[in-house]
Amino acid sequence: MYHIVKRGETLAVIAANYRRSLQQILAANPGITIPSLIYPGQRIVIPGLPDPATIPYSISVSLGRKRLTLFRSDKLIKSYPVGIGKMLTQTPVGEFVVVNREPDPGGPYGSMWLSLSKIGYGIHGTNNPGSIGKAVSKGCIRMHNHDVLELARQVPNGTRVTITR
Repeated sequence: MYHIVKRGETLAVIAANYRRSLQQILAANPGITIPSLIYPGQRIVIPGLPDPATIPYSISVSLGRKRLTLFRSDKLIKSYPVGIGKMLTQTPVGEFVVVNREPDPGGPYGSMWLSLSKIGYGIHGTNNPGSIGKAVSKGCIRMHNHDVLELARQVPNGTRVTITR
């Protein structure tokens, strides 16, 4: 897949966001000879992730409605209630992709963790089901454990995730 460089991003940040090493990013982008000389609008190859346009699934998260909606070929499949970030640790808005996953990550992350292409953020289960439908997280999107497992069974890595207010 490709990442379009945004203002203020560094290659190290881009690598971390996609859980790739700087060496992997540089190897996939032989035209980048000086890592500090990237620019906004530049297209960076992210190795090991499919192009989101080739994946029929997409995820939309409405922070205002506290809902995650799964689509297949732009057709609504299912909508799930979610917990979101609280006032001081808000869930980021924007376009992301699922970059990897970890079953049974332990602790407050419930039965599944789906990493988003923003370091430290993901869609995950919870050990506190009463938090679903509330703004109480540190910025992640919380789901009931059975819901996140159902979602993870359907969406591959590379699936586009759009988060809106």
